[in-house]
Amino acid sequence: MEILDYTYLNDLVVKAQQGSSNAFAELYAATYQRQYNYSLRYLRDVHLAQDALQESFIRALRGIGTLHNPELFIAWLGQINFRVCYDFKQKQEREISAGMSEDLDLAGAHARHGLPEEEALAVDNRQYILRQVMNLPVVESQVILMKYYQEMTLDEIGDCLNISRSTVKRYLRAGKKHLQQMIFE
Repeated sequence: MEILDYTYLNDLVVKAQQGSSNAFAELYAATYQRQYNYSLRYLRDVHLAQDALQESFIRALRGIGTLHNPELFIAWLGQINFRVCYDFKQKQEREISAGMSEDLDLAGAHARHGLPEEEALAVDNRQYILRQVMNLPVVESQVILMKYYQEMTLDEIGDCLNISRSTVKRYLRAGKKHLQQMIFE
């Protein structure tokens, strides 16, 4: 993985905030590959990853004026990319489940999944937990979603977030602890 010159990036952020499209183009060139790799690992689809990356950089371009500390550009961009990928994945899952529900008849659903009331309760519980996960600190939320919703390995998560395996484990433990406090209090 290439090493970024953060001082140079900070200067580019300031210039981009002042309206320089060339500076933003350089920021794009410097950060594109890292953000693309993250999107691809999260979404596991080349075309979705490209679409998510495009949306992420559009949002970054529109919102760069709101970034108060240029030193936080990489983290800020990563957060935008995470939110976009998460939204894309949710949309994809809704489309898949909508397609599946059209294919299933009610009697078949009873046979496979139990009573409709139980299914509705299970869906409500999953949605509640997911909302609580999204209320966690950003990195804890990312790690939990990547581990349990995307079924990524600890090493894959570490590669995506550019952190060690032990740091991934630490974020997982902290996230689980925070979730437990949020849900059972």
